[in-house]
Amino acid sequence: MMKFKPNQTRTYDGEGFMKRAACLCFKNELEKEVLLVSRSGHPDQWIVPGGGMEPEEEPCGAAVREVFEEAGVKGKLGRLLGVFEDQGRKHRTYVYVLTVTEALEAWEDSVNIGRKREWFTVEEAIKVLQRDKPVHAEYLQRYQLSCLSNNGNVLLPSQPPNNNFPCYTAPSTNNVLGPSRS
Repeated sequence: MMKFKPNQTRTYDGEGFMKRAACLCFKNELEKEVLLVSRSGHPDQWIVPGGGMEPEEEPCGAAVREVFEEAGVKGKLGRLLGVFEDQGRKHRTYVYVLTVTEALEAWEDSVNIGRKREWFTVEEAIKVLQRDKPVHAEYLQRYQLSCLSNNGNVLLPSQPPNNNFPCYTAPSTNNVLGPSRS
């Protein structure tokens, strides 16, 4: 079943990229387990929850809204990990880190389209995403690079001043083939 949103207006930036927002949703502040959701129309494949920004919506607000709609979770929004470009689909996605504080039993997409959610270790999630949605695996790979380990504790980098965040371009999915899921 495909997701249908009546009266949804897609927003684009000045370069023609669709503006999107997403969150890496972690189970707690240790950031060892991340929540993935099943793809709409492909229930056996996993993705990072996120979607298109609405007109006049800030990226952080869109990220929180999309996570609530797609994964049925609320939480504490953390840092902006970065802005990622998917050149093939012409998407530019703001990706945030979110610590989950509440998970609904039933939520909009679970009821309307049967979407599932599941916790994965960061390493497991990268493997699953490399197979199912390689562009999303890049988010977690960038996350791993952004954290330094100090005796098992995660040290978070400080945010750069002035919202001038780096933009990351994900590799083309045309050249990335993973094992098919049976």
